[in-house]
Amino acid sequence: MSSIPALVIEDLVVRYGDVVAVNGVSMTADAAQVTALLGPNGAGKTTTVEVACGLRAATSGRVRLLGAEPGTRAVARRVGVMLQQGGLYPTARPLEWLTYLARLYPTHADPSELLDLVGIDPSTRTTTRRLSGGEQQRVKLAAALLPNPEFLILDEPTAGLDPLARRNLLEALAQRRDAGTSILLTTHQLNDVEALADHVVVIASGHVIAEGTVANLTGANDAMSFTGPPRLDLTGLAGSLPGGFRAEEARPGNYVVHGPPSPQVMATITRWCAEQGVMATDLTVGRRKLEQIVIDAGSEPS
Repeated sequence: MSSIPALVIEDLVVRYGDVVAVNGVSMTADAAQVTALLGPNGAGKTTTVEVACGLRAATSGRVRLLGAEPGTRAVARRVGVMLQQGGLYPTARPLEWLTYLARLYPTHADPSELLDLVGIDPSTRTTTRRLSGGEQQRVKLAAALLPNPEFLILDEPTAGLDPLARRNLLEALAQRRDAGTSILLTTHQLNDVEALADHVVVIASGHVIAEGTVANLTGANDAMSFTGPPRLDLTGLAGSLPGGFRAEEARPGNYVVHGPPSPQVMATITRWCAEQGVMATDLTVGRRKLEQIVIDAGSEPS
């Protein structure tokens, strides 16, 4: 594995008029690893991806993809891109479309083999516009794999896939990663991230708020949570907890106690609820899931 990151983004800023879509994002994607870029809608994920693959210009900052400026011909031939919108010719059959695209690359994979890989019959006479949403996603992935890319950029690759197609796609991506391909993906399917990603970057309001492995991000956020009436005064609970613990109302009526779970702390929480006359429900114990981290990212101040 190369020690040089496949993608380097430093202090990236992207403005649309007075709107700041990306506000100082810095991140790396290591070679031969899957890096997941997460965040709520409007966080700046798609804009960051578009800059990374050379489809959008940065207002300021520095981006290097495979050691060069994104969008240059030399880099484009080494990169496969799958975006949410576009990427298909509606009246072409899948094999026709991939065969046409293959002519754009000096070397490329076999279009029929790629369609087999993603679960599309190369002999189908169905045009791409008549394929299901999941089938269209798979054809777009096959197109992204055509140049045998060193780097794959995938924006919501499992959107619209049924469970079997989703599993097959994740297996195909894992095989590519294990063969040395670097992958940057965005997704709202956080189970996919937990299954596949080597590194996670979480952004909100256009800037990075957390990054690390899935284990580091969730392990650093051991927590106990419960549901009750909104706007409870947590002063008494906070004072009863061991040092280093913190209690907060993460969302109206949803309370989180941050710290390693233990029977003693659980007893403190339930005792405090009883003293308040509160019937706590949905009491959960354990590591906070990526879903909660992304939800909390949506609550970050701009």
